[in-house]
Amino acid sequence: MKRSLLSVCALLCASTSPRAAEPVDLVVYGGTPAGISAAVVAAREGLSVTMVEATPWIGGMVAGGLSKTDVGREDTVGGFAREFFARAAAAKPDTPMWFAEPHVNLETFTAMLKEAGVRVFTGQALKEVAKDGTRIVSLTTADGTVHEGRVFVDASYEGDLMAAAKVAYLVGRESREQYGEPLAGYHPMPIRPRSVEVMESLSPSLGGDGPSYIHGTPTAISGVDEEGKPIFGVFPDPGLEPGAADHRTQAYNFRICVTRRPEIHVPFPKPAHYDPARYELLARLIEAYPGIRFGRLFHLGDIANGKYDLNAQGLFSTDYPGANFDYPDGDAATRARIWQDHIDFIQGMLWFLGHDERVPARLREETNEWGLCRDEFADNGHWPYALYIREGRRMIGDYVMTQRDLQNDIFKDDGVAMGSFVIDCHIVQRILAEDGTVRDEGSFQDEPALPYQIPYRSLTPKAAECENLLVPVCLSASHIACCSLRMEPVYMNLGHASGLAAAQAVRKGVAVQEIDTAALRSRLSEQKAVLELPSLANLPRSAKLPGLVMDDRNAEKTGHWTGTSYGTPVDGSSVHDANQEKGRLSVTYRLALPKPGRYAVGVSYAAASNRASNVPVTIHHAGGESVVRVNQRQAPPEGEVFLRLGVYEFDGESATVVIGNGDTDGIVGADAVQLLGVE
Repeated sequence: MKRSLLSVCALLCASTSPRAAEPVDLVVYGGTPAGISAAVVAAREGLSVTMVEATPWIGGMVAGGLSKTDVGREDTVGGFAREFFARAAAAKPDTPMWFAEPHVNLETFTAMLKEAGVRVFTGQALKEVAKDGTRIVSLTTADGTVHEGRVFVDASYEGDLMAAAKVAYLVGRESREQYGEPLAGYHPMPIRPRSVEVMESLSPSLGGDGPSYIHGTPTAISGVDEEGKPIFGVFPDPGLEPGAADHRTQAYNFRICVTRRPEIHVPFPKPAHYDPARYELLARLIEAYPGIRFGRLFHLGDIANGKYDLNAQGLFSTDYPGANFDYPDGDAATRARIWQDHIDFIQGMLWFLGHDERVPARLREETNEWGLCRDEFADNGHWPYALYIREGRRMIGDYVMTQRDLQNDIFKDDGVAMGSFVIDCHIVQRILAEDGTVRDEGSFQDEPALPYQIPYRSLTPKAAECENLLVPVCLSASHIACCSLRMEPVYMNLGHASGLAAAQAVRKGVAVQEIDTAALRSRLSEQKAVLELPSLANLPRSAKLPGLVMDDRNAEKTGHWTGTSYGTPVDGSSVHDANQEKGRLSVTYRLALPKPGRYAVGVSYAAASNRASNVPVTIHHAGGESVVRVNQRQAPPEGEVFLRLGVYEFDGESATVVIGNGDTDGIVGADAVQLLGVE
């Protein structure tokens, strides 16, 4: 029989007499993929393991709706994660690797837990934690069950066990200054114009030739009503400076398993609390693009057997910006309200698109061709089990991963897993611009990340706070770092490492901060976890530096330049003019820009007493040309690779910087040029 969310909340909030479960070596709180990974791996190592899940269902997002798995680079995924996805793909014919149906993922998780002998408790939300000094002794759930253990893993998306254990954490976004992250903090976005042709094309997965994702605000759309007040879902500008810290997190949604197969098609339901006024902004978006297709309002990722993972994209979709700010630190009643509000909002949106007369008939017909899957989530009205909590609490441990760890400082001596996904943040909120039109705030998806190692130190709290807790989901990472590493295969890899670390801590009787990380890495490698990529050993230094970097090897040279390895050139060598052919030599750097905007320009060179003191560097920018004379007899500031030349506006697809040797009073060197985006 189907249980409503509110009845589940009542069950979880109930107070009953305590009763003790059997004490075990390891208690995992959170039946997410990371929690299952930790539990199964630890049990295989010989530990007695209990896994406790707050909801009636295990499997988190992977069994709860997210079936078009965001992998990044497949060669960074090994160990338990790859074992699971391979097993799920093999469980049913015609299932691609990574993209099994939700019920297949659930069945696979269930089988693996049973085989490992993990005892599973569902419908038991955390009530309180008992500690002896810096050690967790037990956790008690809302139904009164007491779970004792020697080591604990908090694998929940919310970080509830971590918070109850008084471990330091943060909710929201750090400022740009806190960790020196260019992307951090409040992030208002300009309109990114999209043509009618692009917005009305189908996504490639449905047979069209348009781009697979459309993000950002595509055109000027009014965000106010007749009285000049913001319409539903649009917030007044908070008045923050770009880069400022706040308490906000990226939007949540449900990843919905949908189909057009008639034999399993279930029409989208009309929610009990339906208000068409909630979709005024959607109606205005459709009015701006009257031929827009269903597959452009939503991202439809094809999985197995005629099913699709429906996800958010663009200005108005299944993401519900601004509705989740109270969720991470909310009590059970607050979270239940927010959860139900997301159900009502998203179901109402699909109902609006299929039935409201303001929606063009073609789009209504197309919407109603789609529906829920009769063979998925049958005990929940065919609606996904899991709310997509893209970001909850984030622990503040001994090592906080930041943007630099994704793009530059990618190697870690205690690395226990790898990430590789782009830095991907969904909309945080929609705000009003001064002219009354809508702007997307907080989103970006085109910021690259290198394959990077995740240190064990980011899974452990500070020892003074808790010495027997591991946190593989709400790990120690900034908002920006979280935007890349928040992918389920990564969480599963971190769960794998947590399970092995717990086993070592139990066997040796030491704190989780004191385990032998070299032995942990060795054991992970034995179990086919991916800890490094051989291809990264020869990665050029320019690829590890922040921003856009071009070395002289990739620049255009006019005349004869002499190569040298003098100094510490960025990629091992640079060039100089040998103090010859003055005015006839130049090196031109053309750097492709991800988007127009303001960039700080820097140059690197080998400083020496015989170098020129007046090297002309010409920056071609939106306002024309600027020539900066660089004294190459003086090195850049201590600790810096590049000498900063200033901030310039670039309005094209590339930026051009030219180093010449005209009228110079010594040897002219040319190494690398760097551009750093500036808001």
